[in-house]
Amino acid sequence: MMSNIKALDNEYVANTYARFPLQLVKGKGSLVYDENGKEYIDLGSGIAVTAFGIADGKWQKAVADQAATLQHTSNLYYSSPCVELAQMLCEKTGMKKVFFSNSGAEANECAIKTARKYAFEKKGGEYYNIITLKNSFHGRTVTTLAATGQDVFHKDFLPLTEGFLYADVNDCDGIRKMVADNKVAAIMIECVQGEGGVAALNAEFVKTIAEICEKEDIILICDEVQCGNGRCGELYCYMNFGISPDIVSTAKGLGGGLPLGATLFGEKTKAVLGASDHGSTFGGNPVCCAGAVSILSRIDDELLADVKKKSAYIFSELQNASGIKSVSGMGLMIGIETEKNAADVIKECMDNGVLVLKAKTKVRLLPALNIPDELIEKAVKVLKKACEV
Repeated sequence: MMSNIKALDNEYVANTYARFPLQLVKGKGSLVYDENGKEYIDLGSGIAVTAFGIADGKWQKAVADQAATLQHTSNLYYSSPCVELAQMLCEKTGMKKVFFSNSGAEANECAIKTARKYAFEKKGGEYYNIITLKNSFHGRTVTTLAATGQDVFHKDFLPLTEGFLYADVNDCDGIRKMVADNKVAAIMIECVQGEGGVAALNAEFVKTIAEICEKEDIILICDEVQCGNGRCGELYCYMNFGISPDIVSTAKGLGGGLPLGATLFGEKTKAVLGASDHGSTFGGNPVCCAGAVSILSRIDDELLADVKKKSAYIFSELQNASGIKSVSGMGLMIGIETEKNAADVIKECMDNGVLVLKAKTKVRLLPALNIPDELIEKAVKVLKKACEV
Protein backbone atom coordinates (compact mmCIF):
# COMPACT_ATOMS: atom_id res chain seq x y z
CA MET A 1 0.00 0.00 0.00
CA MET A 2 2.79 2.45 0.93
CA SER A 3 4.49 2.05 -2.46
CA ASN A 4 1.18 2.73 -4.22
CA ILE A 5 0.47 5.84 -2.12
CA LYS A 6 4.02 7.09 -2.71
CA ALA A 7 3.71 6.57 -6.47
CA LEU A 8 0.33 8.32 -6.61
CA ASP A 9 1.67 11.17 -4.48
CA ASN A 10 4.64 11.59 -6.80
CA GLU A 11 2.32 11.67 -9.79
CA TYR A 12 -0.45 13.95 -8.55
CA VAL A 13 0.78 16.05 -5.60
CA ALA A 14 3.04 19.07 -6.17
CA ASN A 15 6.64 18.25 -5.32
CA THR A 16 6.96 20.80 -2.51
CA TYR A 17 7.66 18.42 0.38
CA ALA A 18 10.59 16.10 1.05
CA ARG A 19 8.41 13.53 2.77
CA PHE A 20 9.69 10.86 5.14
CA PRO A 21 9.12 7.32 3.81
CA LEU A 22 6.22 6.85 6.19
CA GLN A 23 2.45 6.79 5.78
CA LEU A 24 0.50 7.57 8.94
CA VAL A 25 -3.02 6.17 9.02
CA LYS A 26 -4.33 6.73 12.56
CA GLY A 27 -3.43 7.82 16.04
CA LYS A 28 -4.57 8.54 19.57
CA GLY A 29 -3.00 11.09 21.85
CA SER A 30 0.76 11.09 21.32
CA LEU A 31 0.83 7.71 19.58
CA VAL A 32 0.48 7.33 15.81
CA TYR A 33 0.48 4.25 13.58
CA ASP A 34 1.66 3.51 10.05
CA GLU A 35 -0.08 1.37 7.44
CA ASN A 36 1.62 -1.75 8.84
CA GLY A 37 0.41 -1.08 12.37
CA LYS A 38 3.80 0.01 13.69
CA GLU A 39 3.50 2.40 16.65
CA TYR A 40 5.39 5.68 16.98
CA ILE A 41 5.66 8.24 19.77
CA ASP A 42 4.87 11.56 18.13
CA LEU A 43 7.24 14.35 19.20
CA GLY A 44 6.27 16.61 16.29
CA SER A 45 2.49 17.06 16.71
CA GLY A 46 2.05 18.05 13.08
CA ILE A 47 4.67 20.83 13.54
CA ALA A 48 3.12 22.18 16.76
CA VAL A 49 -0.50 21.81 15.58
CA THR A 50 -2.15 18.94 17.45
CA ALA A 51 -1.83 20.63 20.84
CA PHE A 52 -3.70 17.89 22.69
CA GLY A 53 -2.62 15.03 20.47
CA ILE A 54 -4.45 12.99 17.85
CA ALA A 55 -8.23 12.41 18.05
CA ASP A 56 -8.57 14.32 21.33
CA GLY A 57 -12.07 13.55 22.58
CA LYS A 58 -13.16 17.04 23.67
CA TRP A 59 -11.83 18.65 20.50
CA GLN A 60 -13.43 15.92 18.39
CA LYS A 61 -16.85 16.45 19.98
CA ALA A 62 -16.70 20.24 19.64
CA VAL A 63 -15.81 19.97 15.96
CA ALA A 64 -18.36 17.24 15.19
CA ASP A 65 -21.20 19.05 16.98
CA GLN A 66 -20.50 22.28 15.12
CA ALA A 67 -20.10 20.50 11.76
CA ALA A 68 -23.54 18.94 12.26
CA THR A 69 -25.07 22.34 13.03
CA LEU A 70 -23.46 24.91 10.71
CA GLN A 71 -20.18 24.12 8.98
CA HIS A 72 -19.70 27.53 7.36
CA THR A 73 -21.22 30.95 7.08
CA SER A 74 -19.65 33.95 5.43
CA ASN A 75 -18.39 36.86 7.47
CA LEU A 76 -21.43 38.83 6.32
CA TYR A 77 -23.24 37.20 9.25
CA TYR A 78 -22.59 36.77 12.96
CA SER A 79 -21.32 33.40 14.21
CA SER A 80 -21.24 32.30 17.84
CA PRO A 81 -18.00 30.20 17.80
CA CYS A 82 -16.09 33.07 16.18
CA VAL A 83 -17.25 35.56 18.80
CA GLU A 84 -16.69 33.14 21.68
CA LEU A 85 -13.12 32.48 20.57
CA ALA A 86 -12.36 36.17 20.05
CA GLN A 87 -13.68 37.01 23.53
CA MET A 88 -11.63 34.20 25.08
CA LEU A 89 -8.43 35.34 23.32
CA CYS A 90 -8.91 38.93 24.43
CA GLU A 91 -9.75 38.05 28.02
CA LYS A 92 -6.76 35.72 28.34
CA THR A 93 -4.27 38.18 26.83
CA GLY A 94 -5.58 41.69 27.50
CA MET A 95 -5.68 42.35 23.76
CA LYS A 96 -8.76 44.17 22.42
CA LYS A 97 -9.79 42.83 19.00
CA VAL A 98 -9.15 39.75 16.84
CA PHE A 99 -9.10 39.12 13.09
CA PHE A 100 -9.39 35.46 12.04
CA SER A 101 -7.75 33.91 8.99
CA ASN A 102 -6.59 30.42 7.95
CA SER A 103 -2.86 30.22 8.64
CA GLY A 104 0.16 31.78 10.28
CA ALA A 105 1.26 33.45 7.06
CA GLU A 106 -2.16 35.09 6.71
CA ALA A 107 -2.12 36.18 10.35
CA ASN A 108 1.26 37.82 9.69
CA GLU A 109 0.03 39.45 6.46
CA CYS A 110 -2.78 41.02 8.49
CA ALA A 111 -0.29 42.20 11.13
CA ILE A 112 1.92 43.78 8.46
CA LYS A 113 -0.99 45.54 6.75
CA THR A 114 -2.23 46.87 10.09
CA ALA A 115 1.19 48.18 11.13
CA ARG A 116 1.67 49.97 7.81
CA LYS A 117 -1.80 51.52 7.94
CA TYR A 118 -1.18 52.72 11.50
CA ALA A 119 2.15 54.30 10.52
CA PHE A 120 0.67 55.85 7.37
CA GLU A 121 -2.10 57.53 9.36
CA LYS A 122 0.12 58.62 12.27
CA LYS A 123 3.39 59.54 10.55
CA GLY A 124 2.97 59.45 6.77
CA GLY A 125 3.46 57.11 3.85
CA GLU A 126 7.26 57.07 4.05
CA TYR A 127 7.05 55.18 7.38
CA TYR A 128 6.55 51.75 5.84
CA ASN A 129 9.71 49.83 6.83
CA ILE A 130 9.33 46.79 9.05
CA ILE A 131 12.31 45.42 10.94
CA THR A 132 12.50 41.67 11.40
CA LEU A 133 15.38 39.52 12.63
CA LYS A 134 17.95 37.46 10.81
CA ASN A 135 17.02 33.76 10.95
CA SER A 136 13.36 34.64 11.43
CA PHE A 137 10.55 32.85 9.61
CA HIS A 138 7.17 34.49 9.05
CA GLY A 139 5.53 32.58 6.19
CA ARG A 140 5.66 31.66 2.51
CA THR A 141 3.55 34.30 0.77
CA VAL A 142 5.51 36.88 -1.22
CA THR A 143 5.20 39.42 1.62
CA THR A 144 5.83 37.09 4.54
CA LEU A 145 8.80 35.63 2.67
CA ALA A 146 10.10 39.19 2.46
CA ALA A 147 9.60 39.48 6.20
CA THR A 148 11.56 36.26 6.74
CA GLY A 149 15.18 37.03 7.52
CA GLN A 150 16.74 34.10 5.65
CA ASP A 151 18.15 34.50 2.14
CA VAL A 152 17.64 30.81 1.39
CA PHE A 153 13.88 31.39 1.23
CA HIS A 154 14.22 34.48 -1.01
CA LYS A 155 16.49 33.54 -3.88
CA ASP A 156 14.01 31.90 -6.28
CA PHE A 157 11.13 34.34 -5.83
CA LEU A 158 12.56 37.81 -6.37
CA PRO A 159 11.47 40.54 -6.39
CA LEU A 160 9.77 40.28 -3.03
CA THR A 161 7.65 42.92 -1.30
CA GLU A 162 9.83 45.92 -0.43
CA GLY A 163 10.28 47.57 2.93
CA PHE A 164 11.79 44.89 5.17
CA LEU A 165 15.03 45.32 7.12
CA TYR A 166 16.85 42.50 8.93
CA ALA A 167 18.48 43.10 12.30
CA ASP A 168 21.06 40.90 14.00
CA VAL A 169 19.64 38.80 16.81
CA ASN A 170 20.40 40.03 20.34
CA ASP A 171 22.19 43.17 19.09
CA CYS A 172 20.58 46.00 21.06
CA ASP A 173 22.83 48.74 19.66
CA GLY A 174 22.32 47.48 16.12
CA ILE A 175 18.54 47.65 16.28
CA ARG A 176 18.66 51.11 17.90
CA LYS A 177 20.80 52.33 14.98
CA MET A 178 18.49 50.70 12.43
CA VAL A 179 15.51 52.53 13.92
CA ALA A 180 17.43 55.82 14.01
CA ASP A 181 18.52 55.49 10.37
CA ASN A 182 15.19 54.42 8.84
CA LYS A 183 11.53 55.38 8.86
CA VAL A 184 10.09 52.37 10.67
CA ALA A 185 6.47 51.27 10.98
CA ALA A 186 6.98 48.11 13.03
CA ILE A 187 9.38 45.62 14.55
CA MET A 188 8.33 41.99 14.19
CA ILE A 189 9.87 39.21 16.29
CA GLU A 190 9.50 35.56 17.26
CA CYS A 191 10.49 35.33 20.94
CA VAL A 192 11.69 31.82 20.13
CA GLN A 193 12.76 31.46 16.50
CA GLY A 194 11.42 28.15 15.24
CA GLU A 195 12.48 27.49 11.66
CA GLY A 196 15.60 29.56 12.33
CA GLY A 197 16.96 26.94 14.74
CA VAL A 198 14.73 26.87 17.84
CA ALA A 199 16.56 29.71 19.56
CA ALA A 200 15.10 31.91 22.29
CA LEU A 201 15.85 35.61 22.08
CA ASN A 202 17.84 37.24 24.87
CA ALA A 203 15.51 38.81 27.47
CA GLU A 204 17.41 42.13 27.43
CA PHE A 205 17.10 42.29 23.65
CA VAL A 206 13.33 41.69 23.75
CA LYS A 207 12.84 44.36 26.41
CA THR A 208 15.04 46.78 24.47
CA ILE A 209 12.85 46.31 21.39
CA ALA A 210 9.71 46.89 23.47
CA GLU A 211 11.18 50.08 24.91
CA ILE A 212 12.20 51.38 21.47
CA CYS A 213 8.71 50.70 20.11
CA GLU A 214 7.06 52.49 23.03
CA LYS A 215 9.36 55.51 22.80
CA GLU A 216 9.19 55.88 19.00
CA ASP A 217 5.51 54.92 18.54
CA ILE A 218 6.52 51.88 16.48
CA ILE A 219 4.21 48.89 16.34
CA LEU A 220 5.59 45.82 18.14
CA ILE A 221 4.43 42.57 16.48
CA CYS A 222 5.00 39.23 18.18
CA ASP A 223 4.77 36.27 15.81
CA GLU A 224 3.37 33.48 17.98
CA VAL A 225 2.51 31.10 15.16
CA GLN A 226 4.75 28.30 16.43
CA CYS A 227 5.84 29.44 19.89
CA GLY A 228 2.34 30.40 21.12
CA ASN A 229 -0.73 28.62 22.46
CA GLY A 230 1.01 27.15 25.51
CA ARG A 231 3.99 25.83 23.57
CA CYS A 232 6.63 27.77 25.55
CA GLY A 233 5.20 27.49 29.05
CA GLU A 234 2.92 30.53 28.99
CA LEU A 235 -0.21 31.02 26.92
CA TYR A 236 1.85 33.15 24.53
CA CYS A 237 5.63 33.17 24.49
CA TYR A 238 5.97 36.97 24.83
CA MET A 239 4.47 36.58 28.33
CA ASN A 240 7.75 34.96 29.41
CA PHE A 241 9.48 38.29 28.70
CA GLY A 242 7.08 40.70 30.45
CA ILE A 243 6.28 42.79 27.36
CA SER A 244 3.00 44.02 25.88
CA PRO A 245 2.96 43.81 22.06
CA ASP A 246 0.66 45.92 19.91
CA ILE A 247 -0.14 42.99 17.61
CA VAL A 248 0.11 39.24 18.17
CA SER A 249 -0.18 36.75 15.30
CA THR A 250 -0.82 33.07 15.89
CA ALA A 251 -2.07 29.86 14.24
CA LYS A 252 -0.85 26.20 14.36
CA GLY A 253 -1.82 24.89 17.83
CA LEU A 254 -4.78 27.24 18.19
CA GLY A 255 -7.02 25.18 15.91
CA GLY A 256 -5.83 21.84 17.27
CA GLY A 257 -5.67 20.32 13.77
CA LEU A 258 -7.92 22.54 11.68
CA PRO A 259 -6.65 25.59 9.73
CA LEU A 260 -7.05 28.75 11.78
CA GLY A 261 -4.99 31.91 12.11
CA ALA A 262 -5.61 34.85 14.42
CA THR A 263 -4.26 38.39 14.58
CA LEU A 264 -4.77 40.05 17.95
CA PHE A 265 -4.80 43.84 18.28
CA GLY A 266 -3.90 45.84 21.39
CA GLU A 267 -5.20 49.23 22.44
CA LYS A 268 -3.06 51.10 19.92
CA THR A 269 -4.11 49.00 16.93
CA LYS A 270 -7.65 47.86 17.75
CA ALA A 271 -9.36 50.41 15.49
CA VAL A 272 -6.85 50.58 12.62
CA LEU A 273 -8.71 48.23 10.28
CA GLY A 274 -12.18 49.26 9.19
CA ALA A 275 -14.82 47.77 6.91
CA SER A 276 -13.27 46.39 3.67
CA ASP A 277 -9.68 47.03 4.83
CA HIS A 278 -9.13 43.30 5.14
CA GLY A 279 -11.07 40.06 4.84
CA SER A 280 -11.06 36.29 4.59
CA THR A 281 -13.63 33.89 3.14
CA PHE A 282 -12.87 31.10 5.59
CA GLY A 283 -11.44 33.14 8.48
CA GLY A 284 -13.48 32.56 11.63
CA ASN A 285 -15.05 29.39 10.21
CA PRO A 286 -17.47 28.02 12.84
CA VAL A 287 -16.03 24.49 12.87
CA CYS A 288 -12.42 25.70 13.19
CA CYS A 289 -13.38 28.18 15.90
CA ALA A 290 -15.36 25.57 17.85
CA GLY A 291 -12.28 23.35 17.86
CA ALA A 292 -10.11 26.27 18.97
CA VAL A 293 -12.47 27.13 21.84
CA SER A 294 -12.03 23.55 23.05
CA ILE A 295 -8.23 23.89 22.86
CA LEU A 296 -7.88 27.37 24.36
CA SER A 297 -10.25 26.68 27.24
CA ARG A 298 -7.91 23.92 28.45
CA ILE A 299 -4.62 25.84 28.26
CA ASP A 300 -4.79 26.83 31.91
CA ASP A 301 -2.28 27.38 34.72
CA GLU A 302 -2.20 23.68 35.60
CA LEU A 303 -1.39 22.64 32.04
CA LEU A 304 1.23 25.37 31.63
CA ALA A 305 2.94 24.31 34.86
CA ASP A 306 3.03 20.76 33.52
CA VAL A 307 4.52 21.98 30.21
CA LYS A 308 7.32 23.64 32.20
CA LYS A 309 7.87 20.47 34.24
CA LYS A 310 8.06 18.27 31.14
CA SER A 311 10.42 20.79 29.53
CA ALA A 312 12.74 20.79 32.54
CA TYR A 313 12.91 16.99 32.43
CA ILE A 314 13.77 16.90 28.72
CA PHE A 315 16.42 19.61 29.05
CA SER A 316 18.02 17.90 32.07
CA GLU A 317 18.12 14.52 30.28
CA LEU A 318 19.58 15.87 27.03
CA GLN A 319 22.06 18.48 28.21
CA ASN A 320 25.57 17.00 28.35
CA ALA A 321 24.38 13.64 26.98
CA SER A 322 26.66 11.79 24.57
CA GLY A 323 26.60 13.26 21.08
CA ILE A 324 24.59 16.33 22.05
CA LYS A 325 26.39 19.66 21.70
CA SER A 326 23.62 21.93 22.99
CA VAL A 327 19.91 22.14 23.77
CA SER A 328 17.96 25.30 22.99
CA GLY A 329 14.42 26.63 23.00
CA MET A 330 11.77 27.00 25.67
CA GLY A 331 8.93 24.91 27.04
CA LEU A 332 8.04 22.10 24.64
CA MET A 333 9.72 23.81 21.70
CA ILE A 334 13.20 22.31 21.84
CA GLY A 335 16.17 22.27 19.47
CA ILE A 336 19.04 19.78 19.80
CA GLU A 337 22.42 20.36 18.18
CA THR A 338 23.92 16.93 17.58
CA GLU A 339 27.38 15.75 16.69
CA LYS A 340 25.86 13.37 14.14
CA ASN A 341 24.03 14.73 11.14
CA ALA A 342 20.51 15.60 12.30
CA ALA A 343 18.95 13.66 9.42
CA ASP A 344 20.70 10.49 10.61
CA VAL A 345 19.43 11.00 14.15
CA ILE A 346 15.89 11.55 12.85
CA LYS A 347 16.05 8.34 10.79
CA GLU A 348 17.33 6.27 13.69
CA CYS A 349 14.60 7.64 15.94
CA MET A 350 11.96 6.81 13.32
CA ASP A 351 13.34 3.29 12.92
CA ASN A 352 12.94 2.88 16.67
CA GLY A 353 9.42 4.25 16.94
CA VAL A 354 9.92 7.96 17.71
CA LEU A 355 9.04 10.81 15.34
CA VAL A 356 11.11 13.98 15.63
CA LEU A 357 11.62 16.95 13.30
CA LYS A 358 14.41 19.14 11.97
CA ALA A 359 15.11 22.88 12.13
CA LYS A 360 18.17 23.94 10.12
CA THR A 361 20.90 21.61 11.44
CA LYS A 362 19.11 20.74 14.68
CA VAL A 363 16.75 18.00 15.75
CA ARG A 364 13.49 19.65 16.81
CA LEU A 365 10.94 18.48 19.39
CA LEU A 366 7.36 19.78 19.42
CA PRO A 367 5.35 17.18 21.36
CA ALA A 368 1.70 17.58 22.33
CA LEU A 369 1.30 19.76 25.39
CA ASN A 370 -0.30 16.90 27.33
CA ILE A 371 2.02 14.08 26.24
CA PRO A 372 2.17 11.54 29.10
CA ASP A 373 5.36 11.50 31.16
CA GLU A 374 5.95 7.81 30.47
CA LEU A 375 5.96 8.45 26.72
CA ILE A 376 8.42 11.32 27.14
CA GLU A 377 10.73 9.10 29.17
CA LYS A 378 10.55 6.32 26.60
CA ALA A 379 11.09 8.69 23.67
CA VAL A 380 14.01 10.49 25.33
CA LYS A 381 15.81 7.17 25.81
CA VAL A 382 15.44 6.42 22.10
CA LEU A 383 16.59 9.94 21.19
CA LYS A 384 19.64 9.78 23.46
CA LYS A 385 20.60 6.41 22.01
CA ALA A 386 20.28 7.82 18.47
CA CYS A 387 22.54 10.77 19.36
CA GLU A 388 25.26 8.69 21.04
CA VAL A 389 28.76 8.81 19.56
